[in-house]
Amino acid sequence: MANQVTNIFLAGVGGQGTLLASEVLSEALMLAGHDVKKSEIHGMSQRGGSVTSHVRFGPKVYSPIIPEGEADILFGFELLETYRYLPWLKKGGKIIANDLKIIPAPVAMGQAEYLGDIPERLCAAVPGAKIVNGMELARQAGNLRTVNIALVGALSKELDIPEETWQQAMRNQVPERFLAENLKAFELGRQFKSPLT
Repeated sequence: MANQVTNIFLAGVGGQGTLLASEVLSEALMLAGHDVKKSEIHGMSQRGGSVTSHVRFGPKVYSPIIPEGEADILFGFELLETYRYLPWLKKGGKIIANDLKIIPAPVAMGQAEYLGDIPERLCAAVPGAKIVNGMELARQAGNLRTVNIALVGALSKELDIPEETWQQAMRNQVPERFLAENLKAFELGRQFKSPLT
């Protein structure tokens, strides 16, 4: 990995804190000495629409966009969004996904069905996929709004960055009044073991 660009594709729904997660991730990577490029696509994020973020890092990164089929890690904040973006994951890539369903409008209106068994489908597509109960970890941390940082904690185990660097990144990005609960959520995510792996 030392001489190449590593690609992390984040996929979620508006309001989940996907963008803060990408900020913390990018900050930690920069503090660890990497060149980092980030790109975000918000879609109808204000209304619960799709939100994606591309984070690329390495000795030198020239483009912020991850080509389809080139993501090393698919980092999903919602199950259907994670499954939708499977084509972006390269062969041998990894998945870290939040075990959460957010019903999209067409499903709520009875115009479509929500795909069943997505965790099993993800694990079948990518053996060793890590399915994280982010909501439960956030509950344990004392604030349900820390789900995104609990998920970053789970992701952190896949990257060679010291824990102190992650903590510094959170101090730089998270408002002081929310820092303690986010640090706790991060640690819970870092310790999480997926029941499906």
